Amino acid sequence: MRISTKGRYSLEALLYMVLLRDGDYASTRTISKNTGISDGYLEQLFTPLRKAGILQGIRGPRGGYLLGKAPDKISVGDILRAVEGPLEPVDCVGLKYCPAQDGCISRHTWRDLYEGITDCVDSISLADLVEAYYAMDKMEYTI
Repeated sequence: MRISTKGRYSLEALLYMVLLRDGDYASTRTISKNTGISDGYLEQLFTPLRKAGILQGIRGPRGGYLLGKAPDKISVGDILRAVEGPLEPVDCVGLKYCPAQDGCISRHTWRDLYEGITDCVDSISLADLVEAYYAMDKMEYTI
């Protein structure tokens, strides 16, 4: 499984937004200027994020975007599913019944992989990433 730029850039843009002061709206232009992600691409990414309730948008000259939930209530998995779609590595994992499941040797492998990926991305919240960001900033480096 490979996470596309949609997933990576969405996570980066949302992390940038969390690092803003509480209650500050951010325009795609501001986010673009500070992250290097194009304004037009951010607009495309923010549509499914709004539909998923992860973002809310305000129109107008002083408008922009704000998180739709608290950072500790938004998981990396929520973000990836909103912009990437289902995280199943193969289609049969998402089916309740697969016609070939009784004779399929690899289905258990795909299910285990899917469960491992899901457990991982659902256990990391935006708040966790912010905490890691600030901890990284305080680390002392020795060469």
